[in-house]
Formats: sequence, structure tokens, C-alpha cells
Amino acid sequence: MAASAIPVGKIQTGPLDDYQVVEHEVLSRVVTAAVNEAGIDKSSIDSLVFSEPHIYTQQRYFSTFMTSYLGLQCRGAVMEVMGNGMTGGFAFEQAADQIRLGRAKVALALGVNMETATSAAQHMNMSMRATGDIDFHSPAGFTPISWYAMDATRYMHEHGATRADLASVAVKNRLHASLNPLAHFRKPITVEDVLNSRPVVEPLSLLDVPPRDDGAVCLVLAEEEYARTLGKPFVRIRGRGSYHEGIHQVGDRPYDMIAFNSAARAAQAAYQDAGISAADIDLAELYAPCTIVEILVSEAVGLTKRGDGARAAAARETALGGRIPINTSGGCQSRGHPARLTPLYNALELFEQLTQRAGARQVADARLGLMSCELGNYNAALIHVLERGQ
Repeated sequence: MAASAIPVGKIQTGPLDDYQVVEHEVLSRVVTAAVNEAGIDKSSIDSLVFSEPHIYTQQRYFSTFMTSYLGLQCRGAVMEVMGNGMTGGFAFEQAADQIRLGRAKVALALGVNMETATSAAQHMNMSMRATGDIDFHSPAGFTPISWYAMDATRYMHEHGATRADLASVAVKNRLHASLNPLAHFRKPITVEDVLNSRPVVEPLSLLDVPPRDDGAVCLVLAEEEYARTLGKPFVRIRGRGSYHEGIHQVGDRPYDMIAFNSAARAAQAAYQDAGISAADIDLAELYAPCTIVEILVSEAVGLTKRGDGARAAAARETALGGRIPINTSGGCQSRGHPARLTPLYNALELFEQLTQRAGARQVADARLGLMSCELGNYNAALIHVLERGQ
């Protein structure tokens, strides 16, 4: 029904900085903007579902502290949710469930993510403890980007894709980001820029992977009948699907590592719930930290054929003006990746597209949009289909 966010980028301040950015002050401005845009009084807000702030946030019990700071009294839930890359998706889903269950007429899905002033060593230590088995993978220094580099190597081996094909995803996303005022990186790049950027984990280079980012976002969700009374453009949740493969990020038994089976199964469930097929989707915001992930997810959810995602990107089929625009926000590489909020930024992009507010990056006649998120290396996926309100 309404949404607001700050531009993704470097916002967090260090403990010794003279000027301190305070999370609740940043988020309160975003909430105020979203609620004002929705045209509602704060007394109408029944539930707040927060993506859990990063571990680096000093304020504990952030959700109840924030509710007090905003001066809200809620008959529904006030809670924080967390699930690695799916955190923002869970916040969106639980806010919607509050309404479905009759516990709220209006619910906010919101959060703040601050991590850029935290040392790289501390951040990587926390990331490695989330990856695989702490008694096996973590001591070997197995980082999240390592998952995706293995995916890329396997995909290139099986399907003949090239580094330039992967790089075309980053180039396309940077073009989209150049049109998005919320994007972190907006200067256009070339395939050669990507190929010549600093290696990170072979075959991925700096421009194939996401930056560390801060952000804050608030989405206002409401009962459809109530939303209609406000006379403002809105978006409906048409369908949803989820699936967990029973794998913790990196499997300990043989499986097809580039099939992204969880995304495929979640997408099919979402299409069935919505009564549509992949061919009906007009655009997609995919949770894809690296270029290879966007390719693999596009294939898994049926937007491109298996083994054809890299070629489709290189042929600009997934760019604005192409057959199926993907990540018109700029994606994780260029819009930015405040990880616990990325699904909420994806939902915001679909809201702007489906209400015809995306400006120069508007997808013509967009009616149905798909958004995805993952726990890690798509061991689990949560997918929503959103529809332009009538």
C-alpha cells in the first residue's frame, strides 16, 4: 500500500566517530514517510514485524524499543524475525499473515541494517560461522562467496558459459541502478570493467559480488478492502511458496548444486497458489548476491530455460526492454545488499513498478512481479507473486 526507504550505502558510524548515526532515528524517519504516504493515522497500525537488526546493533529488544519510540499501541504482534538472507522475506510474510489471520488491519514490515563500519575481520568471522559446519567448513575459511564461486565453476563447466556471460549480469544491473535513486552504485560499467576488477574467489571478481551495505525500509501492508477506501494505488499478494531442502547452505551428500531445487519448488508452489505460470510474470526481483546466482535463480523459477540463463543475460533478455526484466532495482551488486533487508528492498521495487512509479526504469504495463529470497546458497527459498491492484 505504501513504502519508504533510505538509499542503500555506507551509513553506519564507528564508535569513535564524532557524529553518531543512530538506528532508531534513521528508521523512524522512514516509518513516518511510509505511513504519511499511505494516508493513515498511526492508531490504525496493529502489528509491526521487524527484520532482526544485525548483531552489531547496540540496542537489544529493538522491536519493542522502536514501538515505544514511535508511540504505538498494537493489538497484533510486535516482533523480530531472522533467517539469514530470508530475514526481510520473513518480515514481509509475517506482516501479511497478521492481516490474513485477522489480527491486524494494518501491519508494517520494516527494519534497519547497519554493518559497514564494522571491521571486515569481525564481519567475516560471523559470516563463516553461518556457512556450513563450524567444525569443518568454518576453520577452513569457507566464506559465503565461496559457495557461489563453486556454483559458477560448475555452471561454466556444464553449460559452456563464459566469464563474460556472467559479467553481463553485473553490467545490466548497473544500468538499472543508474536509474534508481536508492541504489548504491550508479556509474555504468562494461563487461571489460567486470573482467578486469580485482579477483575475489575464482571465477568471481569484485564487480560480480555485492558490497557490504546499510539501509532502512518500511512497507505498509493492509487489508485489501481497507486499502481500497484510501483511494491510493496498491499491490496485492497474489501467491506465495516456500521450500527447504534439508541442507545447511552447503550439502554434505551428493546433490545437483546448481539446480537450486528449493527455488524451483517454491516457485511452482507460488505459481499454483496464484493460478498462473512463469510465462505470466512481467518482471522479477531476485535475491542474488552474485551474478551467477541471478542466472541460476532465473532458471530455477522458470524465467529462463535450464542452462540458458547466462546466454539470456548476455542477449539482454533480462534487461529493461527485454523479454523478462530482472532486478530493475540494480540488484545486489549495484542497488546494494543490506542482507537482512534485501528482500524488503526487492518488495519495494516491485511496489514501485506495479504502481507505475518507477520512473525511467519503469517496465511497461507491469502487472505481475515475482520476488525471491534465500537462507543461503538457496538451500531454502521463499517466493511471492505480487499483482497490481485493480
